[in-house]
Amino acid sequence: MRAFFKNIQGDRYIWAVAGLLAIFSFMPVYSASSNLAYLYGDGNTIKFLFKHFAHLMLGFAILYGVHKIPYHYFRGLSIIALPLVFVLLLVTLAQGTTIGGANASRWIRVPLVGFTFQTSTLAGVVLMTYVARYLSRIKDKAITFKETLLPLWGPVFLILALILPANFSTTAIIFAMVTLLVFVGGYPLRYLGIVLGAGLLMLTLFVLSAKAFPGVFPNRVDTWISRVENFSDKTDTEGDYQIERSKIAIASGGIKGLGPGKSVQKNFLPQSSSDFIFAIIVEEWGLVGGFILMGLYLFLLYRLVLVAHKSEGMFSKLLVIGVGLPIVFQALINMAVAVELFPVTGQTLPLVSSGGTSIWMTCLALGMILSVSAKREIKEKDIEENDNPLAVLSEAL
Repeated sequence: MRAFFKNIQGDRYIWAVAGLLAIFSFMPVYSASSNLAYLYGDGNTIKFLFKHFAHLMLGFAILYGVHKIPYHYFRGLSIIALPLVFVLLLVTLAQGTTIGGANASRWIRVPLVGFTFQTSTLAGVVLMTYVARYLSRIKDKAITFKETLLPLWGPVFLILALILPANFSTTAIIFAMVTLLVFVGGYPLRYLGIVLGAGLLMLTLFVLSAKAFPGVFPNRVDTWISRVENFSDKTDTEGDYQIERSKIAIASGGIKGLGPGKSVQKNFLPQSSSDFIFAIIVEEWGLVGGFILMGLYLFLLYRLVLVAHKSEGMFSKLLVIGVGLPIVFQALINMAVAVELFPVTGQTLPLVSSGGTSIWMTCLALGMILSVSAKREIKEKDIEENDNPLAVLSEAL
């Protein structure tokens, strides 16, 4: 065990936050999964606990392996991974798994293994890395909007267009994070305004097209609209069943909570172990537990800013911001949804909610951040030859 800890590199506080979140997640996941166990007939909650344990073990194996890779290799790897992400998103859009009879084609089923994988979360990490790479290359150059249109915004809008039909919330979050990243990277504001206007126009055209041809994208646009309407209509107490149950859970928890495993609303919330797990946590652990959990994510944000500040190269700074901020942003959105500060989005609580893809991609992003924060890497400047994907492959082989 001592040898294992000696091989751990990077920011120890980030390691500690990730470990604390993972360890804490077992209790609410085990408690909240009871409704799933009875829903599927056997009433066995242990298998859900073991499944969550397996997801976390694989996730931390990914984290450990990725944090050993020198971060400048992620430059070239982002170019290699981008076309693969395009293909995966196309396959997902065409053959995505439908869950519960709804048009929820966000997952693809991996052959032989049998588990499902949500490709949009991988696309988000790859895209943020690619954007960080591109911005680091143009940081000292005078650019025009035309020069950045295809190499920067082409991949961004293509990936978002492939995610949008099945997952509006993820599309909106990725676009917001890309916008924030290019702003931090010094992209001209006048060009950024053009991009924001174009994004809004494209979204409007998509919604109008989906409403005009409902058979192409069944359920999704109507679902988005109904969620926004339910959120804005405060007098509609039956408009959003999940939000009402979530607020009941939070109100029942009070300051100290009902105690671990004593949640009542877990039996009524459809996504109690994933999308609305924060409500179950507050019900069982009270506002004290909820604020402590929020504090861990905010402390993670502080460490991310510190790592980015200490990094010397532009790519390393933007990489930490690009893959790290979405983790904290997603956590805050999940909490905001539970207390009705935000419409229902379907975003999980990173490293706490059940769900393999979310855990694995969070660990992938944290591994990249820890690679940057490793002392041997912080003291090195970005290596331009590793921007070439062929150089990355040849050195790896």
